[in-house]
Amino acid sequence: MTMCAHEGTAAPGGPRRTALTIAADGSYAARLARHDDAAGSRFPERWTLGGPEPYAVPLPGSQPEEPDSELLPLTDGRVLILRRVADRFTLSLLYPTGPGTGELLLGTVAVPELTLLPPAPGGGLGYALAPGEQRTGLWLVHGGADGPERIAEVPGRCTGGAWLDRGGRLLALDRELDGRTKTVVVGLERGGETGPLLQITAESNDRLLLADPDSGLLLVRSDAPGYDRLGWGVLGSSLPVRFPDCLRPAGLAAGNPVTLTPFAVQPGQVLAPESCAVAFRVDAAHGTWLGVWRPSGRGLRQLPAPAGWLAGAGLWTAGGTLLLPYATDAEPCGVARMAIPLEPVAPVPRREPAGPTGPAGRREPAGAAGRPGGGPSRAGAPHGGGIVPDPGEIDNRSTPSAHPKAAATEPRRASAHPRMCRPVPLQQAPLAAR
Repeated sequence: MTMCAHEGTAAPGGPRRTALTIAADGSYAARLARHDDAAGSRFPERWTLGGPEPYAVPLPGSQPEEPDSELLPLTDGRVLILRRVADRFTLSLLYPTGPGTGELLLGTVAVPELTLLPPAPGGGLGYALAPGEQRTGLWLVHGGADGPERIAEVPGRCTGGAWLDRGGRLLALDRELDGRTKTVVVGLERGGETGPLLQITAESNDRLLLADPDSGLLLVRSDAPGYDRLGWGVLGSSLPVRFPDCLRPAGLAAGNPVTLTPFAVQPGQVLAPESCAVAFRVDAAHGTWLGVWRPSGRGLRQLPAPAGWLAGAGLWTAGGTLLLPYATDAEPCGVARMAIPLEPVAPVPRREPAGPTGPAGRREPAGAAGRPGGGPSRAGAPHGGGIVPDPGEIDNRSTPSAHPKAAATEPRRASAHPRMCRPVPLQQAPLAAR
């Protein structure tokens, strides 16, 4: 549903954990809450979000949790917890049992480093990454036949994680290899076969921050323009990655560093990525607030966040309401519902991509969705392409986006069941769209 990676303050390519993790279908959430003791010890807490009113259920264990324990809520109401114990990691399922907490041990994984991936589509499986210097193990830690099992190995050190389809077959990872970071796609139905997904230039570091399976909208971070910038592209598109001026942190507050973190995208916008609303966490020296943007707009709308917002957590409804979980002394479990009016989307003429180089414009039936695409660019493909330069900023309030206007946006197609796009390296997009 969401995938977060913090801009600027986190280690390059490393994800920044949100205070609350939401299940794949939005029914439950989980976080490490603090006891009201002097030590501020932590315990797991499950939130129920699917009912008329949210409520929290504490799931304390026999001893306080360590700050680096990770939680993953499942759609059946149980919570997967990952704990470091000495030189290995243990995985268990937590669930409420009357006044206490039930715990089912799933197994252990003996690796130096292990981190949970975002909730998988369907909400019944749990995956984790075990990154190493030369290779990264992909583990199925819940849902397998015999406890945690390593299902694939990917060359290089991988971080991040975003699901590219609703079937949980295609997983995107940011891979550091030979001194460069590029996003690759892992085909889980093909034994972990990998292929390139995001390669804007040969020398750039390109990371995927967020992906929406419905529309194919991708939010990326790249230093291809000369320094780190936020941009957007579309899975399987023949258009280049665009870097809107309004997503340029330096233009938000003169003299004050500002970072943007995308954390939620509006679902259900089938084959209409330009109309997807995206929510951002905006961090500055003087506070944290909310940003809302969509590709068809001309600026980033900045709004105050509700008091006690668990920053970086939230989800959109298909109808366009933004749900933001919060916790205060007066209301320890709450969800703010924000109906945010957006600029109307201009009509988009039907248009087929003209003359794509390589397979970038190819769309395939759903049966081919598990085949990771990619591969090197064919002859004639622009190796330094995929960048749209920014126009000059107009003012500090609303800056124009750098993507082409309506005639160059993605075509809409009237289809209730869209065909899956083959993941294609975005560097293959021709520059004619400028």
